[in-house]
Amino acid sequence: MLDILNRNRFVGDITDVLIYGAGNAGQQLAASIRSEPSLRLHGFVDDDKRLHGQKLDGNKVFWSGQLPSLIEKYGINSILLALPNISRRKRRQIVDDVQQFKVHVQTLPKMNEIMDGRVSFNDIRALDIEDLLGREPVAPNELLLGRTIVGKTVLVTGAGGSIGTELCRQIVKIGARRLILYEISESSLYKIDQELQAYAKELGQNHMDLVPLLGSVTDAQRLAFVFSRWAPETVFHAAAYKHVPMVEANPVEGVRNNILGTFEVVNAAHAAEIQNFILISTDKAVRPTNIMGATKRAAEQILQAFAAKPGKTKFSMVRFGNVLGSSGSVVPLFRQQIEAGGPITLTHRDVTRYFMTIPEAALLVIQAGGLAQGGEVFVLDMGKSVKIIDLARTMVQLSGMKVKDESNPDGDIEIKEVGLRPGEKLFEELIIGNNPEKTKHKRIMMAQENFTPWPELIKLLHEMRQCRDREETISLLEKLVPEFEHNRDTFKQETASEC
Repeated sequence: MLDILNRNRFVGDITDVLIYGAGNAGQQLAASIRSEPSLRLHGFVDDDKRLHGQKLDGNKVFWSGQLPSLIEKYGINSILLALPNISRRKRRQIVDDVQQFKVHVQTLPKMNEIMDGRVSFNDIRALDIEDLLGREPVAPNELLLGRTIVGKTVLVTGAGGSIGTELCRQIVKIGARRLILYEISESSLYKIDQELQAYAKELGQNHMDLVPLLGSVTDAQRLAFVFSRWAPETVFHAAAYKHVPMVEANPVEGVRNNILGTFEVVNAAHAAEIQNFILISTDKAVRPTNIMGATKRAAEQILQAFAAKPGKTKFSMVRFGNVLGSSGSVVPLFRQQIEAGGPITLTHRDVTRYFMTIPEAALLVIQAGGLAQGGEVFVLDMGKSVKIIDLARTMVQLSGMKVKDESNPDGDIEIKEVGLRPGEKLFEELIIGNNPEKTKHKRIMMAQENFTPWPELIKLLHEMRQCRDREETISLLEKLVPEFEHNRDTFKQETASEC
């Protein structure tokens, strides 16, 4: 009776909803909704035809095949997915089934993410693009996960970045003895240190030593001190400038950070005789057309050259495509543009990219490190590539809106093509050659690729260290990465040097 009175007193907008899933989670969610006067529940939707026509706590159950007609009949504004363990494929199917309607699809998290195991409306969150594009996870190989982590001192450069942060979370979870967070940004370092302190406590890893260190990867003296003082056994080198347009506009600093910085970290690791060194690379390093990609291919070559030298360190690199939600991804940009009412700016309607969730990428990077013998270029299986325009349309749909175009002039969000950015490809590749080798892990491949011999590499790195001229820097980069095809006309720079 109190719920009915509250609903009658409510003077705001009413949201008409359906709960997808008539199981235990759905029933708990329905009970919680009774105290939400802004919501009007019209019943459950379920894939089990046998439940059609039945009632649960007074709410009708409909077969999911009727979903489109139910949306029209009841003016549904929102669908609440009460299927905590639903697959990404099934989520995608549901979203596709309602794509012609302006319906907001929301979801419950997995049951192990709900604190007390009881479902309530407060647990509902917006369905995001990561819920649709990521693949179903493959159970990790615990032996490979632990080989470079368990009981060891691990150092992560760029610890406050998108990949660095997730690597740190996984390293804490797996059980390192000490984790050294090496980061140039004070605010990013503070944030990840605070998060990991709480996370370690939550996991009962009170014995773990977290060491937050400010420092640049280009500072050889600082690195030598860190390696001597803390004696890391495993290094994940994630620090890099990765925004293509920014590095294109600032090639000298891109080279100094991504190439010379990598050399300094690798050199310090080699001198300290650490056990494992894993470089985080990118698909943009394959036949690069932009400076960022070329600097990452050069960074790979540095590791390959060191791996060919006598020494105790196993140097390897892991190459993969875009990760969903990272600071360099189009996903946060599109999200901001949708929230601002559009338009979404798309460089080209034929652009395709590989995508992977950040947690999957981090776990595969760690497992690849466990496979390393020295000198390998590991390549992650990224699955199928995605057309960016399709990604943009799906994100609009997930926001409960419709794309505005010629076929639907009354839509909400317009998608505009603005032209390819300097150095941007229509599609990315993961392997320079054509014969990737299989490894013990089904989603990790291995490529055998050439690299610049040590004497020539050192000579070019020395010249890069002395150079502050834009055009000369690019010329040196082209020598170091022969497959680099750079179109200097795509980016106009008023000054010839960077100060």
